[in-house]
Amino acid sequence: MKFIETAIPDVKIIEPTVFGDERGFFMETFRTTTFNENCCPRTFVQENHSKSGKGILRGLHYQTENTQGKLVRVTQGEVFDVAVDMRKQSPTFGQWVGVYLSAENKRQLWVPEGFAHGFYVVSETAEFVYKCTDFYNPSAEISIKWDDPTLNIEWPLLPDCMPSLSGKDEAGLAFLAAPVFE
Repeated sequence: MKFIETAIPDVKIIEPTVFGDERGFFMETFRTTTFNENCCPRTFVQENHSKSGKGILRGLHYQTENTQGKLVRVTQGEVFDVAVDMRKQSPTFGQWVGVYLSAENKRQLWVPEGFAHGFYVVSETAEFVYKCTDFYNPSAEISIKWDDPTLNIEWPLLPDCMPSLSGKDEAGLAFLAAPVFE
């Protein structure tokens, strides 16, 4: 596996080594020792799998309790994946990183605890799989508006295709009003 730095040092792109021929491919997507040595020591306790259609935007989400680090990847389709630093004492507080993740490029993104996370589907459909370092706690979940002007995320919106949002995401908080990690 190859661990690639991003503009925010704690967020990492992970590229697996892929072995393939005309029959298909094989790749190792996770190994505890390799992840701990090249990224950070973590234990994952939950894995989730979602499917979304073209133009769906999920996020920007984080939890103020049971704070989750997420190791995310796409097993079908393609998304633009975003991590936003919500750690007040961090030199990259309020900055974001965006990466295309797809079944084709097989990349993964490590989104540490203390970050808001979201993605936008750019293919017809996308299946999204992610490991979490803590359990889902809906009572502690926060959603920040995807189009917050302070963050100014450069989402690659499809022509004539405004994002489709959940009610929770439509009612998201402004970045400046959202709780932060001290």
